[in-house]
Formats: sequence, C-alpha cells, structure tokens
Amino acid sequence: MMHRGLPALILALVCAAFTPVMNAADDEQPPIEIGYYALKPSIVSNLSGGPKYIRCDIQLMTQHAVEMPKIELHAPALRHQILMLIAGQDGRQLLSREGKENLRKAALAAVRDQLQEMTGEPLVDDLYFTAYYVK
Repeated sequence: MMHRGLPALILALVCAAFTPVMNAADDEQPPIEIGYYALKPSIVSNLSGGPKYIRCDIQLMTQHAVEMPKIELHAPALRHQILMLIAGQDGRQLLSREGKENLRKAALAAVRDQLQEMTGEPLVDDLYFTAYYVK
C-alpha cells in the first residue's frame, strides 16, 4: 500500500535535484565601505609646451576601505605612475576642463593597472584632484 504523501515527497525530491544550488560565498559581495587615500606630498611635475609645471593633490577612492593598507603599501609606485604620465603632458591642454578630466581618467587607469599588476586587484574605484594648479 502506497502512502498518500509519497508522490508529493518524490516530486519535491525531483525538483530539488534539478534546482541549481547557489553557493552563498559566490553571491556575497564585500560590504561597501568608502575610503579615501591621499597621495602625499603634492604631485609636482614639469610639463612640455605652454605652462611649465603642474602641482596637484590627489585622493584615491575605494569602495572597500579594508583594502586601504594595500593601497598605502604601493603608494610610491602609484605616485611614480602618475608622475610619468604627467611628465609627457602638454601644459596647454591641462589648462582646460576637458584636459583636466582626460588627465584624471588617464591617471585613474594608470593607478588601477599598477595595482592590478601588484596585488591582482585594481582596488581603486576613482581618483579625485583636490587641488590642481598649472603654471
């Protein structure tokens, strides 16, 4: 004699067998905790053409403040990347808002690439000029 609840149990087991199992670790994203790291001292570099030098202060933003020690550890390499990027810039282009924004985007890409190479993760989500002077 077959139990009346057995077909429902079999159906539930079959459905469970074909339902993808979600791994909780795969779905978990680290909590967003914004952190800023100031590259100190100011970045100062000579320029080619037009204005002769730039001085700027830069803040790096990460959405995972727990990673701040890694950013701090590699700050000298990040400063170097930015200095090498700026050294080849035409000072006339850096005077405009568009030129400043292009430099910001290029510096962010350089920082992210350097961190990816050194840590396996880009770590930095944005880069901000908090002071910017071209003379």
